[in-house]
Amino acid sequence: MISRLTGILLEKQPPFVLIDLQGIGYEVQVPMTTFYQLPEVNQKVTLYTHFVVREDVQALYGFHDQEHRSVFRQVIKTSGIGPKMGLAILSGMNAQQLMQHIHQQDIAQLTKIPGIGKRTAERLLIEMRDKFSDKDNHHFNSQSSDPEQEAISALIALGYRAQDAVRCIKELAKPTHSSQELIRLALQHL
Repeated sequence: MISRLTGILLEKQPPFVLIDLQGIGYEVQVPMTTFYQLPEVNQKVTLYTHFVVREDVQALYGFHDQEHRSVFRQVIKTSGIGPKMGLAILSGMNAQQLMQHIHQQDIAQLTKIPGIGKRTAERLLIEMRDKFSDKDNHHFNSQSSDPEQEAISALIALGYRAQDAVRCIKELAKPTHSSQELIRLALQHL
């Protein structure tokens, strides 16, 4: 498996870049968030890569840091989302923004990405909300102690649509409510 490339950047034509590594040219597809981080042509570059081998294609995807590669790998594990869609998602927002929108169950921001419809955004929210560990989300103010977030997660686990759960909890939430109270109120409301 090819995990990282360090070489000279020969060409930049989104979403492709060409990296010369001791005489071998590697064509790598990168999201726009990485593309904007690239140095000028003929400069040294390092990309963390994900190598995909399929029956009809071999493709190398590159990222400017390990966090973006890790998020890309989580995104493409979502049913119905392949590497090209994963690249589009990370072209529309960086890894931190994506994790934040998933943590906040923000369908509206996800559907702003070209190619991401409402159903795909809902699938992302449902399948990815538990994939990011607390250490990945430490800057979101302790996800597990947020009563609103706990209530939203519980409603989604009960089968309610993410956007309905978010809307309902936002309407009903008061600072004094515990997650159990919010869930009870939301179930009565829904």
